[in-house]
Amino acid sequence: MIVDPVCGKVLTEREAKGAAFYNGRIYYFCSIEHRDVFNADPARYACNVKAMALKVGVMGAASGQFPQSAMTEAYELGQVIARQGMILISGAAPGLPLESARGAKSGGGLSIGISPALSLDEHIQVYHSPAEEFDVLIYTGSGLMGREIVNIRSSDIVIIVNGHSGTLGEFAIAYDEGKLIGVLQGSGGIADIVPKLVQAIDKETGASVIYDADAERLIDKVVDHYVNFHFQRPSIFMRTEATGLPIAG
Repeated sequence: MIVDPVCGKVLTEREAKGAAFYNGRIYYFCSIEHRDVFNADPARYACNVKAMALKVGVMGAASGQFPQSAMTEAYELGQVIARQGMILISGAAPGLPLESARGAKSGGGLSIGISPALSLDEHIQVYHSPAEEFDVLIYTGSGLMGREIVNIRSSDIVIIVNGHSGTLGEFAIAYDEGKLIGVLQGSGGIADIVPKLVQAIDKETGASVIYDADAERLIDKVVDHYVNFHFQRPSIFMRTEATGLPIAG
């Protein structure tokens, strides 16, 4: 349930006229005026409702060749996400997902790993994946490719840093399902060919793609875009008021 913290009106995302970001959480409003009232004194109104924390998924290469700079950038992404009070989602994998989790941990944030495994034992022994850096591990039992879907659908915002074939799959799912996607430019791999991919896909899905070469600026940009534009339709899985069915992309 979404409630305007200024007036108490119950809303759906599509009915909201404005949104605001405060302490990692997203707030919705029945009018632009109420959004502006909230932004003038958020601490006064935030306590009136139970708001959801934004979940940012960091998708990147787990193995193979990638530059040391990509490791540093993934770590910085985790730090920035944590500092802003948001929740980090990743594939609970080694490589860049692990670095983002380490960054979130250093920033005092919450890190959730979406595991391809059925259990902790399988996660470690079969998939050779880390566990100690994550606050929560969710065992999908879906394998590597099935886990990608849960990764993306669990994230409000998806960040692409470097990446190989698995990251390509995650980008494709995010784009096809109308997600807000941030791309860390210059990090190599899939991230650096995203503009060509978008051009080749040539399909309007409702997805938005934001680019920047700096981790902190990229996070600031995607949060700003989410709050000002993307909040009303965060994915294709939005119900119409008349039918209750998902809206096609």
